[in-house]
Amino acid sequence: MLPFSRMKPDKAVPALIDGAEKIIKGKREFLELLTAAILAGGHVLIEDNPGLGKTTVAKTLARLIDGGSRGLLFKRIQFTPDLLPYDITGVDVFDPKSRSFRFIPGPVLANIVLADEINRTTPKVQSALLEVMAERQVTIGQTTHRPPEPFFVIATENPIESEGTFPLPAAQLDRFMMRLSLGYPDREAELSILEENPAEQGLAKLEPVIRLTDFISAKKAAAAVFCHQALKEAIADIVRDTRIHKGFALGASPRAALHLLDAARALALVRGRSFVTDEDLAVLAAPVLAHRIKLRDPRTPADKLIREICLARIDGIKTE
Repeated sequence: MLPFSRMKPDKAVPALIDGAEKIIKGKREFLELLTAAILAGGHVLIEDNPGLGKTTVAKTLARLIDGGSRGLLFKRIQFTPDLLPYDITGVDVFDPKSRSFRFIPGPVLANIVLADEINRTTPKVQSALLEVMAERQVTIGQTTHRPPEPFFVIATENPIESEGTFPLPAAQLDRFMMRLSLGYPDREAELSILEENPAEQGLAKLEPVIRLTDFISAKKAAAAVFCHQALKEAIADIVRDTRIHKGFALGASPRAALHLLDAARALALVRGRSFVTDEDLAVLAAPVLAHRIKLRDPRTPADKLIREICLARIDGIKTE
């Protein structure tokens, strides 16, 4: 028997974030955006320096949601140059006793998949994730296999490492709902980390705080959050502006617009509202769009341009 009963979304979502804060210190806004992404059914790319807790984030989420056996099914894939596609998706092997082929599932068929240092493997292996990230399925031979629900990928890449890396192609980046960064902790959070060592000691003791049914109910509630027509039009205009802006060589896709809408609905739920506001769009525009566009001048800060486009479009919107 779990020590907690079923929760409504307005209780389950704060419980999930509060539980994560016990391990990921001083990063409330990051956790809110990450939670919004997974509630919206999206995948997340975490780009940051080594040692900041990128791997710990994925492990923490897996432990906080009870899937029937003390947490969701979590798999970690360490991407290296010698990795092969079937190391991720799984493979059919011949069983001499039954004289038939037997499917051995790969690590991608889990609830939470950590694709660690995704840019350290070849494009051929990176593309093995495309089908499962976009369509929630893996095809081996003529047979289709589906991961359990919920399913989401948290990928990490290290921006300061350039040797031996393979940049993610636009098609791969477009599958990620958000690109986030943890950043360094402040002094108070760092002192807490030194005192408690949460990634080692705290994670080992971490227990689920919500049921899987609570999480699924929260996902449904996020999808049902109201978004005013004026804000939907603003989303369409923001995405279209990235295609005609002189600073961009490649604009955002229609999938990006859908992701921005879904993420805004989920963030509204995370922040205790049943409706989307213009502030949700302002917060999410850069995390959702910046990694999908290509700059004419790489020295230009993409996040800043995206925010300027967003603020210009939402300025003066009336949603009463």
